[in-house]
Amino acid sequence: MNVIELSWDEFWPPIRLSLQVALLSSVAAIVLGVWVSWRMTRRSFRGKTALETLFMLPLVLPPTVVGFLLLVLLGRKSAIGTFAEWLFDAPVIFSWWAAVIASVVVAFPLVYQTMKTGFASIDKDLTDAGRSIGAGEWQLLRYILLPLSFRSLITAYILGFARSLGEFGATLMIAGNIPGKTQTVPTAIYVAVDSGNLTMAWAWTGSIIIISFALLLFTGRVKA
Repeated sequence: MNVIELSWDEFWPPIRLSLQVALLSSVAAIVLGVWVSWRMTRRSFRGKTALETLFMLPLVLPPTVVGFLLLVLLGRKSAIGTFAEWLFDAPVIFSWWAAVIASVVVAFPLVYQTMKTGFASIDKDLTDAGRSIGAGEWQLLRYILLPLSFRSLITAYILGFARSLGEFGATLMIAGNIPGKTQTVPTAIYVAVDSGNLTMAWAWTGSIIIISFALLLFTGRVKA
């Protein structure tokens, strides 16, 4: 079996990029997830169930399907992709920003569901009391909903970060696997195993296991 020595120059770039992508995408996912779940929990309308089902689809669809849909949506022949390329003077696909977008899409369902549960657990009498003394919806969110659902907020962020960190299929489809540019830890592991470089594969696998374990351990402590 072919075993290649560990190269630190090759080891660190996917780690740094994965953490960078996970940080940005988890922040975007938590902001979007909080806003959408807040809006959805306080409103009832026709088609709400169908819309929530659409929100959750990336959680159950194969990652390659999500990646293909994003590729069609953001590709150079699409209206969005053409506009983005004109705006930033560079295509979205096969860039590390594409990895961020893919991670936001796959992390959003976890964030949304966690925050929805957190908001739903708050006693409605508290928000009604706030409204009775003249508090607006943004004030209710800032001073009542978010403080009382703080544990759900932390859990949602960590789950979103961990999901973004481990994203593979959609990222590979839309961002590719360009070393030093779009290669994240999951794609680097795939290439290392395919090329027989088990030393690098184990190093990257160990690093992502340690990071993910620490994140989930912290989540468990927050819930306790």
